[in-house]
Amino acid sequence: MADSSNPLSLQIDIVSDVVCPWCIIGYKQLEKALQMMPGQFNVKYRWHPFELNPQMPPEGQELGEHLRQKYGARPGGGDGARQRLTELGESLGFQFDYYDGMRMVNTFRAHCLLFWAESFGLQTPLKLALFEAFFTHRRNVWEIDVLVDVAATVGLPASEARGLLNAGSYAQRVRQEQQLWLDKDIHAVPAFYFNEQYFVHGAQEAETFQRILGKIKTKAELTN
Repeated sequence: MADSSNPLSLQIDIVSDVVCPWCIIGYKQLEKALQMMPGQFNVKYRWHPFELNPQMPPEGQELGEHLRQKYGARPGGGDGARQRLTELGESLGFQFDYYDGMRMVNTFRAHCLLFWAESFGLQTPLKLALFEAFFTHRRNVWEIDVLVDVAATVGLPASEARGLLNAGSYAQRVRQEQQLWLDKDIHAVPAFYFNEQYFVHGAQEAETFQRILGKIKTKAELTN
C-alpha cells in the first residue's frame, strides 16, 4: 500500500467557459473538497476551451434577451436563479455582480489567451482573473484592452498578449481543441476529468467531489 503521507499526483482537466457562472461555482466546490482533504493531493490543473455561445457577435447581447432567445426564459424569469447564484457564490468566496443591462459576450479571444498562458504556468490565475473580470468587475472579456490588462495582473507579458490577440494566434489550435471535447460528447460545462480516468459533469457539491477524490486516493493506494 502507498504511503498515505505522500501526496498523490492529481491532474484535473476542466472544460469550461469564462462567462459560465456554474463553471466558477464548480471550481470553488472542487477547491473546497480539496481543502477538506489537506495534504493528500499534489494538484495540477489544465483548462480547456468551451464556448457557451460560439456564434455570439462581437458586440455581445443583453443577458435577458439572450436567455429568452436561447432558453425561452420569460422576462425577469432569471432573477431568482441569479439571486441563488449570487448567494451561493458568496458562500464560496466569489462575488457575482449581476446588473441591469448586463451583456453576454464572445469568449473566443479569452480562450486563445488561456491557451497561451499554459506555457507560463499561469492558466489557473488567468482563468480565475477572467471570471472575476466578467462577473465581479463588469468587464467585457471580448475586448483586447481588457484581456491584456487582466493578463498583466497575473504576471503575463502584456505586449506579447496584445500581439497574439491582434494576430489571432492560437485560433486554429483552440478550434481544434474545442472540437476534440465536442467529439467526446461534452456539450455542456463545467466538465471535470481526474487523471484522465474519472469524469464528473456539472457544478457538484463539495461533498460529491470529496467522494470522487476519496475513490481516486483509495484505488491509487491499492495499486501501489
